[in-house]
Amino acid sequence: MTSPNPEPSEENDFLAAHVALLESSFRRLTGRDLIPGGVTDATTLARQLYQAPFFLASHDGGDDPVFNYANLTAQALFELDWSTFMTTPSRFTAEEPNRAERARLLERVTAEGFIDDYAGIRISRTGKRFRIEGATVWNVSDDTGKVIGQAATFDRWVSIQHPFRRAEQRPIRRR
Repeated sequence: MTSPNPEPSEENDFLAAHVALLESSFRRLTGRDLIPGGVTDATTLARQLYQAPFFLASHDGGDDPVFNYANLTAQALFELDWSTFMTTPSRFTAEEPNRAERARLLERVTAEGFIDDYAGIRISRTGKRFRIEGATVWNVSDDTGKVIGQAATFDRWVSIQHPFRRAEQRPIRRR
């Protein structure tokens, strides 16, 4: 399946129109900017957010939301390239037992507009688990105020080693 969204680049102004919706929704709901200091040029802001050292991603407003934006940090953390990320339902970033908790989080965001205290366990494409902390998740609205999806940002995560895996595997010796 090919990505419906082009990867951010100089040629498409780093998806400045979409990033502007992420930023304006974030600012309206939280009173803060995604990048402190309030960058005013849309393309510069979009480039800085795409290359930022913190996680930033969004998904659409469908019944089974699919990602429609992921900066380079998000792609690296989840071990997904752009085209794969853009065809991935966001529920797949949580392991099956954690998906109900994730669904409750999104319902809370829908009702309250945003939350800025989320912590939870996520999983990368290759099965690496990590705990995110202090995440802000918010509703993304278009220019008319209609909610069109949700976005998340965070800058704190810790790797979690699976409790049943040994750090080093040794061959079994037969006597």
